[in-house]
Amino acid sequence: MKTNFSVLFFLKKSKNQKSQNPSFVYWRVTLNGKRWECPTGKKAFPEQWNVQAGRFLGKSQQTRTMNAFLDNLNARLHAIYHDLRMDGADFDIAAFKKRYLGITDTGYTLCYAIEIHNEKMQTLVQHGEYAVGTLKRYQVLLRHIKTFIEVTYHKSDVDLKELDQTFIDDFEFYLRSVKLNDINTSNKHLKNLKKIVLICIRYKWIDADPFDGRKLQSKPVNRTFLTSDELSRIVEKELTTQRLEQVRDFFLFSCYTGLSYADVHKLQLTDIGIGIDGEKWIFTYRQKTDTRVSIPLLPIASSILGKYAENPWCIHNNRALPISSNQKMNEYLVEIAALCSINKTLGNRVAKRTFATTVTLMNGVPIESVSKMLGHTNIRTTQLYAKVLDKKVSEDMAPLMKKFVSAD
Repeated sequence: MKTNFSVLFFLKKSKNQKSQNPSFVYWRVTLNGKRWECPTGKKAFPEQWNVQAGRFLGKSQQTRTMNAFLDNLNARLHAIYHDLRMDGADFDIAAFKKRYLGITDTGYTLCYAIEIHNEKMQTLVQHGEYAVGTLKRYQVLLRHIKTFIEVTYHKSDVDLKELDQTFIDDFEFYLRSVKLNDINTSNKHLKNLKKIVLICIRYKWIDADPFDGRKLQSKPVNRTFLTSDELSRIVEKELTTQRLEQVRDFFLFSCYTGLSYADVHKLQLTDIGIGIDGEKWIFTYRQKTDTRVSIPLLPIASSILGKYAENPWCIHNNRALPISSNQKMNEYLVEIAALCSINKTLGNRVAKRTFATTVTLMNGVPIESVSKMLGHTNIRTTQLYAKVLDKKVSEDMAPLMKKFVSAD
């Protein structure tokens, strides 16, 4: 069957739209003379829009991002048209619409459900309600699911009603055998998939839970942290380059505050105030959990802040510390570890664990206080750090050991 197909991106004003407001960017599919159009969720002023190309004007990073979004959407629309043609049956604009929306003759499809979830999450990421890393995990899940379905079922998607325990078992086997994920990584993908399934059950797109009765248990991992001796070596090491010194200061600041890379990156001097003890404290919100935290500034952390109080970059960007990209930070920390003869991979997670263990718990700070400073919403998360402290257990048991020895 011969078909005529085209995709157009254009600006469309909303009803009662004021002249000073941007117009919505729409896409329109035309199939054999029949049209279907939808908003893309993007907006633009007429002077920002290339009518002929159907794309944003300009060369800024934001413009490139917007145009890349439209390019991906255009590719997706053409891929749906191609799939319909490959099916070999006659189709019309109604069939195209159902395929785009993920609606089969019996219901919704799995990939469609994940895509809808990811599109909503992307909007919430822009509003600061989710971290970018969380969205990326679901985007990776979608890629794995699509590849798994193509390899296992030789089609592009599956109906949600086809999901059963066999599907979950086969997907887990695929993650372990083909993607070579360890049990903890594969379980993270399965937990994310389970969240999608529960949403579908709530929407009544699926009746039974294929995860029913399945427990996703992760294996304990070795949580690396620095000992007091290793921490002292980093503090006392003479560094000859400014870039290494700034990275060392960032890492130490995290070690003595427990703040993540994202939390230090956004930290402003206005986040430093006077606590109930009359000393300097950090008052901020954890980016990952949006939990408010109050952290007393230990002397070394306070001294690092003072060191950069007059730094031009910090003043210009209203930041407490000058910070490079996370990737650069990790590269330079490899150099610092080698210079300090530390055979561990340094990073922000190691810094947070060092704060939780060497700096606080091993010095007698109650686990409830540590949990609050770390911004943990559940103290069980903090207890994972406490499990590795054999030395602390030994110190706590020492008085009892002496009591029993004297009794003998």
